[in-house]
Amino acid sequence: MARLSVHLTEAQWRKIETLLPRMPRTARGGRPWAEPRAVIDGILWILKTGARWCDLPAEYPSPSTCWRRLKRWDEDGTWLRLWRAFIAELDARGRLQWETAFIDGTFAPAKKGAPTSVLPSAGKVQSAWYWSSVRVFLWESRSPRPRPRKSRSSTPRSRRVSRPGGATRNT
Repeated sequence: MARLSVHLTEAQWRKIETLLPRMPRTARGGRPWAEPRAVIDGILWILKTGARWCDLPAEYPSPSTCWRRLKRWDEDGTWLRLWRAFIAELDARGRLQWETAFIDGTFAPAKKGAPTSVLPSAGKVQSAWYWSSVRVFLWESRSPRPRPRKSRSSTPRSRRVSRPGGATRNT
């Protein structure tokens, strides 16, 4: 099986590079920072494959380096700046259709004490949550069930007798 590799193109990297913060140098010296491009490639590999951090291939920086940088960039707003820059560019090119965008609030809980928007006697409509739950249920009900595993023991379970003190004896 071929191993999946994720790498930014030169054009993609030029757009991202200017938006990344410069990593500070300390007066004490220490180990140099890993290259941001390689770190982003590692983060994208994890996001694309859905693998665990410990499964990150050796061609990328260490999993802990990639995870720490992801966390740092999330906390300082770097990912939000990147997202906004790319959304603005797509919008400027006319690649976004804002009229088809919507916000789904089906999982937003109502606050206690909020004014009621519908009279209690009004007929209730089936919520969107119900239909998405039905879809998931139907999808999972059609998936094949795993077969029961065979016991590796040569003695059937019904013939094993437990004795006082935890010892077992075959009958």
